[in-house]
Amino acid sequence: MIQDGVMFVCFLLAFTAVIAIAEKKIGGKFFKYVPGIVLIYIGAALMKTFGLFSASESVENAYGTVRGLLLPAMLMLMLLHCDLRKIVRLGPKMLLTFFAASLSIVGGFTITYALLHGFYAEGTWKAFSALSASWTGGSANMVILQGILDVPENIFGYALIMDTVNYSVWVMFLFWLVPFAMKFNKWTKADTSYIDEITAHLEAEESNSKQPIGFVELIGFLALGLFVSAAATKIGTLLPELGAAVNATTWTIIIASAVGLILAMTKVGKLPGSMEISKVMLYIVIGLIASHADFSQLFQAPVYIISGFMIMFFHGLIMVILAKVFKLDLFTMGVASLANIGGVASAPILAGAFNRALIPVGILMAVLGSLLGTYYGILTSYILSAF
Repeated sequence: MIQDGVMFVCFLLAFTAVIAIAEKKIGGKFFKYVPGIVLIYIGAALMKTFGLFSASESVENAYGTVRGLLLPAMLMLMLLHCDLRKIVRLGPKMLLTFFAASLSIVGGFTITYALLHGFYAEGTWKAFSALSASWTGGSANMVILQGILDVPENIFGYALIMDTVNYSVWVMFLFWLVPFAMKFNKWTKADTSYIDEITAHLEAEESNSKQPIGFVELIGFLALGLFVSAAATKIGTLLPELGAAVNATTWTIIIASAVGLILAMTKVGKLPGSMEISKVMLYIVIGLIASHADFSQLFQAPVYIISGFMIMFFHGLIMVILAKVFKLDLFTMGVASLANIGGVASAPILAGAFNRALIPVGILMAVLGSLLGTYYGILTSYILSAF
């Protein structure tokens, strides 16, 4: 049993590195359907379940310190790719569709929780709020909500299972719909000419070649991220709490987000390396969270998977109704949905399935989700906590 905090963090870091290396070197269908981030969670949770990690004061202090430092730093570095000036160029039609998709997901969580909350374990509303942040943003947003709401680690595991199983089915469904785009657009009477105009502007922005990542960039972003995190945490503790969701951690996240968005519009946002550093932090934080999980309630997972399909059903139904009423095309609907639920990893791929020239649209919509996902998660927490 590991009782020393330093050994605990180093062991988790080594385990996380092994999974990340295996995911890159081995790849294949296994890692396609079971991402490394899920394996990290399952592995660390099993170690905790079988008693490898103790609950000693040293371990708990190390857990709280490292997680609290990395969360805001990770978010700030990820937002360096979110240049609001480029996102505005998507135009009102795509942006409004994206926001409609986000709100329909929040609505899906609300309806599903209202119908089935009697079947869930205690604290599930917190896990659903974290998952809502993921399905309107990404994994990083889900981790941030876990920290804000202090989601029980075992219930957080159900959210990760839903994030893998239900998400995979939804992605396959949206790709299956691509060949039916013309029929769908004819049914909704959609005008797709505006897509070509938007794509022309975005292609010009992506013409610059990718810069190599060097030592200076890596150590610079590491230092910047940790410094902003420490400063935001200090300021956050001085600000007042507002309700159950807006606490010192929430203020810390808001401050770190603001710094990231401001720097994204400067030369700092164009430097390479920030996404790589932030992904390292994400994997470590997932390992830390999982190290406090317990799989003793795993038998309840079926009701959560069913809930995930219900959430996506309501989301899809609302989107189809909106498409018919406002004459929206399948590309805009599908990419808006997957930019929320799938993020940067899958939305550009779906956009490319329609037309390779549309890949930049998928990227920008997904980046917008990473910006707003945390706040949609907080909105969901306000709604679900009322039940």
